[in-house]
Amino acid sequence: MSLSARLQEMGRPLLAAQLEHPTVAGIGAGDLDPAVFRGWLEQDYLYLLDYTRVFARLAWQAPDGHLGDLVDLAHATYREELDLHRTLSEPFGAQFDSAVKSPQCEAYTGFLLDAAADYGRGLAALLPCTWGYSQLGKALAADPPADPRYRRWVDTYADPGFAALADRCAAMLDEAAPDEAVAEEAFMTAMRHELDFWDAR
Repeated sequence: MSLSARLQEMGRPLLAAQLEHPTVAGIGAGDLDPAVFRGWLEQDYLYLLDYTRVFARLAWQAPDGHLGDLVDLAHATYREELDLHRTLSEPFGAQFDSAVKSPQCEAYTGFLLDAAADYGRGLAALLPCTWGYSQLGKALAADPPADPRYRRWVDTYADPGFAALADRCAAMLDEAAPDEAVAEEAFMTAMRHELDFWDAR
């Protein structure tokens, strides 16, 4: 079993906990309080800004075979995913310019940026976001919400293109072959941050 596959197996209980979280369950049912989702979307926007920085910091250290992927991921996150995020957030009235990081957002992005100082640890730390959201999207898409505002969010992360992105991040981690104990600690810490982030407002 590859390192990334082993980490994903380790992370499945925390992924299941995310699916049971009231915010995720509300998205799936389409009955989440719009004000709650608006606050969460504002925090996710701030998170994505730092996620771009994580990709860029990793790109600076990357071997030639990974450099293009990481530069592309940084560019796509900043130019495409943030634009998509604005579109998804507009019906909820999200106000990004006045948003301030919640404790959950501050803790998670601080951890990611610190982890990215080490190439292998950084790759392990970023995997829970791409892999986790791909898995959440697939699970929620099996019985999608009727509300089109929430359906668009689910469809975004259930898209096969997003799954391919998660697979590429997993492959880069395997190719980097970091110390397995370091990778395990980084991955599981990020998984716990992923769960905590659903409380971000």
